[in-house]
Amino acid sequence: MADVNPMAAVPLDARALDEVVDFTSELIRIDTTNRGGGDCRERPAAEYVAERLAGAGIEPVLLERTPGRTNVVARIPGTDPSADALLVHGHLDVVPAEPDDWSVHPFSGEIRDGVVWGRGAIDMKNMDAMVLAVVRAWAREGVRPRRDIVIAYTADEEASAVDGSGFLADHHPGLFEGCTEGISESGAFTFHAGPDLPVYPIAAGERGTAWLKLTAHGKAGHGSKVNRDNAVSTLAAAVARIGEHQWPVRLTPTVRAALTEIAALHGIETDTADPDFDVDALLAKLGPAAALVEPTVRNSANPTILEAGYKVNVIPGHATAYVDGRMLPGGEDEFRTTLDRLTGPHVDWEFDHGEVALEAPVDSPTYAKLRAAVEKFAPEGHVVPYCMSGGTDAKQFSRLGITGYGFSPLRLPAGFDYQALFHGVDERVPVDALHFGVRVLDHYLRTA
Repeated sequence: MADVNPMAAVPLDARALDEVVDFTSELIRIDTTNRGGGDCRERPAAEYVAERLAGAGIEPVLLERTPGRTNVVARIPGTDPSADALLVHGHLDVVPAEPDDWSVHPFSGEIRDGVVWGRGAIDMKNMDAMVLAVVRAWAREGVRPRRDIVIAYTADEEASAVDGSGFLADHHPGLFEGCTEGISESGAFTFHAGPDLPVYPIAAGERGTAWLKLTAHGKAGHGSKVNRDNAVSTLAAAVARIGEHQWPVRLTPTVRAALTEIAALHGIETDTADPDFDVDALLAKLGPAAALVEPTVRNSANPTILEAGYKVNVIPGHATAYVDGRMLPGGEDEFRTTLDRLTGPHVDWEFDHGEVALEAPVDSPTYAKLRAAVEKFAPEGHVVPYCMSGGTDAKQFSRLGITGYGFSPLRLPAGFDYQALFHGVDERVPVDALHFGVRVLDHYLRTA
């Protein structure tokens, strides 16, 4: 694909490569742990990125729904005022980390043996740093992108997003005027599908979030007495039915494309439209690559929390459970109907938190440019589409009509389990991966 921007061939300067590493490390050192329930403070990290944007001549806007829960938004004007704008977003909060479980302190940002360690190294202060490094390099070079680029650093992604992207989408939509597409986390990383088979999955969809609260009511009483209206028993039976349920296969266009392309890399011809197509049989032949697709061929519902009672000899009058449900695009009606059946007439359920499922076209010019940017710097790699099993801030920004892709590029060595490090122990990112990522991101944004 020919570069449409004459500046696209200009390589990043050495300072950008140093800055992406420094910024990743320094952002990790700013503890933005999100424990849920509003227990987080992103403001120090927001001020950090805002200061560096301002140093590049970019005017940031800091916005809060709740004091300390700070978001940063900035716009870089493009050369073509008729072009649609592009949103580039990343979150500043991270999930908790227990220092005693780690090889290094999770908020040290230590750089050791060519690797940056700490909570957020993968999810997703690395991408936050890449964006900073790119736009600061542009300021030094005098580069302007073709289309307006809106940068958003958000709070609260690791919880409900009500203080982050949800707040921005609902109360500050004007900041995103003209944005039709966006890129963010969880895509364009190296997935080693086999010996000499590096795959770079780009996310073009994500399952919807359905965090559920189940409640059963019964008759309270003494634990030694017969009780045929036991809330704990009723709830436990419903939870067991949910946990054992086998959800039917439902293939979305993105998942069909992923299966077809990954199968072809393994020399397997497949027709996902065939009425006799057996997705589980195909997945069994795909080796490690099956993990990219298996979570997204069905809806799912996993029980996660049980709450009931206060004393062993007292039967409680109510019991509560929580279930992490995920819905495929177009699968919400089936999900609701199935939960009604599985919970039965004596257990009530409701959405404790819900967000829409997303799908992005894989035959779009944007996807083609994302693919081309990866292939330019990783010609040995194979780019494939995939659907995320979880969710991102793209859900909230979709309320503004913004189509989201997962694209935070990293070239990773064999044996580096990228997906296991999301919310995992000893989260880390190689320096070489950051250098690759910032080059790919720079090239894509110049040509977007």
